[in-house]
This record gives sequence, structure tokens and C-alpha cells, in this order.
Amino acid sequence: MSREQIEHTIIRVLRIVGILFFVLMVAFPFYWMIASSLRPLEEILMNPANLGLDFRKIDLSAYYNVLFDHGFVRYILNSLYVSIITVALSVALATVGGYAVTRLRFRGQSFMSYSILIIYMFPAIVLVIPLYVIFSHMGLRDSVNVLILVYLAQTLPVALYMLRSYFKTLPLEIENAGLIDGCTRFGVIWRIIIPLSAPALASVGLYTFMIAWNEFLFAFMFLDTPDKFTLSRGVVQLAGSVHLSKQLVMAASVLVTLPILFLFLFFERYLARGMTSGAMKG
Repeated sequence: MSREQIEHTIIRVLRIVGILFFVLMVAFPFYWMIASSLRPLEEILMNPANLGLDFRKIDLSAYYNVLFDHGFVRYILNSLYVSIITVALSVALATVGGYAVTRLRFRGQSFMSYSILIIYMFPAIVLVIPLYVIFSHMGLRDSVNVLILVYLAQTLPVALYMLRSYFKTLPLEIENAGLIDGCTRFGVIWRIIIPLSAPALASVGLYTFMIAWNEFLFAFMFLDTPDKFTLSRGVVQLAGSVHLSKQLVMAASVLVTLPILFLFLFFERYLARGMTSGAMKG
């Protein structure tokens, strides 16, 4: 075996070892979380260091208690409401705004195009105190609709930036052909831009949903009524109850994590199909 082949083999082995190491680092906490939520409480108390999972002794009582005894069904519905409305508004506004910045000519276009991400440069911790004071004086603080407004302000700049960059890659000839055939600007967006931009729209929707589903800081500061809690807020409240077992906290954490995991796996396949179909339609 030559020296080049030996070096190539060493690099390949190191690459595989590195990938396995990082996969283990990511997968182990998730496995430990699932295993702890499915193990019987007596077994966890007697042997907390045991990382094995006996499928014959799987106990789903923690999920039942979390969902029905601690109000997590309500928290899931609240999180779904906030996330879906945020995604719908963010994708709709970012589509129209990104198209306007990319295709239309108006005064201040360059400034608007390059200043989209300015609001995203401010960390959330800087904005939370002024927003807390403003919403408290307006009597709007303890409301999930306020969270939608805040999450929209958080996600819209990045959504605009992502869609603006994607719209620049679309050929103008297709849009001009649509305009010649009698389509209005909104008709062009609905019939041409949106079908061709399926991969970008899916990415923006997934990004927005993840932010709205997992966000905790604003939910912690703005929500006081337990019936209005989102999932992340409910998990922290559950974890703060010292008289409850950590088995319930792990079950609640799984309920927060699994929807995002399934959505990511689904959208990964959807992105590949959307990219192929968009190229064929073009």
C-alpha cells in the first residue's frame, strides 16, 4: 500500500470516528430522556444510573400523568395555535415582502433590502424588558396572541432574507410571461412564485415553527395563567415542582421534542421533492 493510500485511509477512518462521536453526543441525551420517561418509577429510584431499557417493563404512566393530570394537553393546543398562526403570518408576509424587495422598484428599496436583518441583531434579552413594560401598561401581557406578535417580529426578518435570496434565483422571463398572459402581480406570486419556491417556503415554515414551538423566554415573562402556558413554559413549571419525579419531566421533554423531530424528517423529504418539481415546472 502506497503512502497516499495510507493517508487516505487514515483520513477516512478519522472522519468516520468523528461523525460517530458527534452522532453519539447528540443521540445519547435524547435516548436517556426517552429511556427515563419509559422506565418504571421504582426502577429509576432504585437504580438511577442504569441506562438500559427493558421493553418488557415499559411504563407509559408518566405520559398519561403529564398529559391529563398536569394539563399538557392544553399546553400542546396552545403551542400549536401559536406556532401555526405564526408560521402562516410569517410565510405570507415574507413571501409578499420578499417579492416586493426583489422585483419592484420604489424609493428606499436598497435600504430596506440591506436592513432586513437589523432587528434580528438585537438579542431577545435586550427586548424582553421593554416589551414586558409596554404590554403590561397596555393590559396585553397575559395573552398567547401577544406571543404571536413577538414571534412574528423575531422570525419575519430572517424569513424575508431567506425568501429574498431565493426569489433572486428565479428567472424573470417566467414572471413576464405570466404578466403578458393577464396575471396580476398577486396572480404571479400565487401561480408562479409560490409553486417554484416550495423548498424555500418549506424551510421558512420549519424555521418559524421551531422558533415558536421551542421559545421559552418571552413565554416565561408574558404568561401568568396556567391555562395559557405553552409547552416550554409548562415543562419549566413542571421541573420546578420539587415534589414531582423527574420521570414526568422527561416525558414532558419528549412531548416537546418529538413533533419537531418528525417535522424535520418530513420536510427533509419534502424539500428534495419540492426542489425537483420546481426545476421541472421551471
